[in-house]
Amino acid sequence: MTLAPSAVGAPAASAPADECLRLTGVQAYYGESHILHGVDLSVRRGEVVTLLGRNGAGRTTTLKAILGLVGRRTGSVMVNGVEVVNLPPHRIAQLGVGYCPEERGIFASLSCEENLMLPPEVAPGGMSLDEIYTLFPNLSERRASPGMRLSGGEQQMLAVARILRTGAKLLLLDEISEGLAPVIVQTLARTIHTLRERGFTVVMVEQNFRFAAPLADRLYVMEHGRIVEAFAAAQLQEKMSVLNEYLGV
Repeated sequence: MTLAPSAVGAPAASAPADECLRLTGVQAYYGESHILHGVDLSVRRGEVVTLLGRNGAGRTTTLKAILGLVGRRTGSVMVNGVEVVNLPPHRIAQLGVGYCPEERGIFASLSCEENLMLPPEVAPGGMSLDEIYTLFPNLSERRASPGMRLSGGEQQMLAVARILRTGAKLLLLDEISEGLAPVIVQTLARTIHTLRERGFTVVMVEQNFRFAAPLADRLYVMEHGRIVEAFAAAQLQEKMSVLNEYLGV
C-alpha cells in the first residue's frame, strides 16, 4: 500500500484485521525534552518495516515508546488491538513484544547458553534451543563461552536469538547491523528473511540503508521526531531522491 506524504499519520477509519501495531499521535518525552511530535505508523502481521533517519531523528525513541521505556508518552499505541499507552513495559511484553536494544545487554559473566535461557517466556510458542542453534550455528559452537568472549557479531546474534526464546512475535530491532563485519550482516539479513517466513513481524531501526532496504516491505523516514515519508518497498527506486535529501544515501 502506498502512503502519500500528505496522508502520513492519518489513521484508518477502522484497523485492518491483520494489523499488529499502530501508533497514532504519539508524543514522547525524556524529562523536559520533547522527542516525538505526533508519530503515526502501522504495521501488519508478518511485515518487516524499517524506520530510517539520521541520528537524533527519533527512531530509537519510537521503539522505546512502543514498550513504554520513555519518561512520558501520550497518544495511542495499539498492540494486537490492545491499547497499551498506559500499561507498564512488562505488560506490553506479555502481549508478545520483544525488544533488541542497540547496546545488546549481554551478561558478560554468563555463558552464551545461560544468556539464552535467562529471559522469561512472555507468550507461548518460543523457539527451542535446538531451533535457535539451527538458525545461528555460531552460537551452537560458542554455547559454553562467556558473553565477554564472544565477538561483536556473536553478541549481536545472541541478542536477537534471546528474544526468540520468549515467544515474542513482534520484534523491535535497534541498529542490529551497526559496526559488524559484512559476513555477519549477511547472516542477520538471512535470519530476518527466515523470521518473516515463519510469521514474525519486525520493526527495524537502521542506519545501514544497504542492509535495511532490501529486507523491508515498507519504509518510514523520520526527521525531528516526525514521520516525513512512508512508502512501500516497490517504490524504493522512485523515492531515492527523497531518501538522498533526508538521509544522504
